[in-house]
Amino acid sequence: MATIGNLDAYSDALVVLGTAGIVVPLVRRFGLSPVLGYLGAGAILGPLGLGTFKDQLPFLYWMTVVDARHVSGFAELGVVFLLFLIGLELSYQRLLTMRRLVFGVGFLQVTLCALVIAGVVGWAGGTGPSAVIIGACLALSSTAIVIEVLSNQRRLSTTAGRTSFAILLAQDIAVVPILLLVSILDKGASGSTLLQGVLLAFAQACFALGAIILVGRLLLRPLFRLVASDDNSELFVAATLFVIVAAAVVAGLAGVSMALGAFVAGLLLAETEFRKAIETTIDPFKGLLLGLFFFTVGMNIDFRELAREPLWLLGAAIGLIGVKAAITFALARAFRIPRPAALETSLLLGPGGEFAFVVLGVAVTAALVPQATASFVLVVTSLTMVMIPSLGNLARRLARGIEQARPVDALLLATPLPDVKGRAIVVGHGRVGQVVCELLSAHHFPYIATDRDPAAVAQQRRKGREVYYGNAADPAFINSCGLMEASAVIVTIHDRPGIDEIVRVVRERRPDILIVSRARDAAHARHLYEIGVTDAVPETIEASLQLSEAVLVGLGVPTGPVIASIHDKRDEFRHELQEAAGKHGTRAIRPKSATRTQAD
Repeated sequence: MATIGNLDAYSDALVVLGTAGIVVPLVRRFGLSPVLGYLGAGAILGPLGLGTFKDQLPFLYWMTVVDARHVSGFAELGVVFLLFLIGLELSYQRLLTMRRLVFGVGFLQVTLCALVIAGVVGWAGGTGPSAVIIGACLALSSTAIVIEVLSNQRRLSTTAGRTSFAILLAQDIAVVPILLLVSILDKGASGSTLLQGVLLAFAQACFALGAIILVGRLLLRPLFRLVASDDNSELFVAATLFVIVAAAVVAGLAGVSMALGAFVAGLLLAETEFRKAIETTIDPFKGLLLGLFFFTVGMNIDFRELAREPLWLLGAAIGLIGVKAAITFALARAFRIPRPAALETSLLLGPGGEFAFVVLGVAVTAALVPQATASFVLVVTSLTMVMIPSLGNLARRLARGIEQARPVDALLLATPLPDVKGRAIVVGHGRVGQVVCELLSAHHFPYIATDRDPAAVAQQRRKGREVYYGNAADPAFINSCGLMEASAVIVTIHDRPGIDEIVRVVRERRPDILIVSRARDAAHARHLYEIGVTDAVPETIEASLQLSEAVLVGLGVPTGPVIASIHDKRDEFRHELQEAAGKHGTRAIRPKSATRTQAD
């Protein structure tokens, strides 16, 4: 009997693994999101899909999920792993820089969307508690699908990507008070008890997260150093899984979202040297467990709802996306997010999200939301989640249309005058480029500067600076700047691939020109010498020389000998880097065209 009883769990596991191994690759082949594959498979193969016919058709026993509880426990770990990886990709510094978006746009978006949707539900006949819960659920968006769409498009680092991620992070944090609200409504608490419950939950959350941060700061790095010293991949996997699950359990015991605890653990490990190894280690687990979660989400979709009220469902889905998109767009513009990015963010976050299934499941168990209403809301949520990839593509096309239709600042249309001979070309007009240009001006040396930031170019031109918008790696543009008549090219940008490309383009067209380039470090400087720069200035070495000069002068050493020794040390570093690059310690011959030209 024990063996027979276990067959249900094994058959359900086979269905889920078969989905991961067969259905998802087929979905990918058609260019669709794997998340949609898991959702669709869960809906079709779940208890509300083909599983309803397993008694009439016994062969469906091995093709459908018999009991959702067999996979739901592991599926919850998928969201935990997702938030852990998101934390791992962040850092405290990045999180601090995003605080305006997270605690400004993000929390306002959740609050306003929840209030508006709750008002609509109440107007449609919903009771007070159910309207509040449904409003809070539908205010949330799908972290997993939106992040995957942006990641596949390599747009996470764009303005729209950062804004979307910040709002999604605020929504993930908001899940904690939403679940707390459901539990309080379940107990029928009064106003004073509500305040006490909120304060108690806040104190518990602070204690749990504080404990995770304190223990993590003290023990995580030594733990992973100890495990890594054994050079055993299995132990490294075990240590990584232990940290993730332990942080999630501590948070869960304190009444905080387990996913939030895992997120904090990811933030802590993001500051260590083991970040990349951990990402590689858990990526397969994350994919499978997240797939399990979406499979269980799909199992809650009842196709009979689609057949019963198709027009109401379609209208509710369009209305939900429209309301959330309008609120998100207005908030993004109020926080000075550019219009194209605000539009893209609003359409991506308009649909519902996976946490609605979690919260509504708890609310239905507590009898706060009727089962029929919850089923309708879950189908609406699923329908909108399926539309996210298409909405993302639509948003990109609309954003490009807005960019093309936007009037171009007349200051950006200025073109360099080609008749100035012997001038220097400064590539990049940020903080470094501005200093270089100021010193060239102080010594009456003619120059022009280029930059790819249109706002910065327009601002500098209003100040009377000779700065032009364009890509210096474009041969046509750099030629229009007078490359063939120029005396030198100074590259001040910090983007390593961009520096390399500019150096190659310039050197191909002017083998004799002086090229002085900023370098990220000594290794980058050696590489630049190899591809043809005359002089490379590594940021790390130059910082150490300046620091040494300040220390020696501060200690009372005469300024003259200090400056001389610093110059000697700089030449020594240059000699070593050139020699390592195959120059054998000889500097490139400075061409005649680099001779200083005095401006009259």
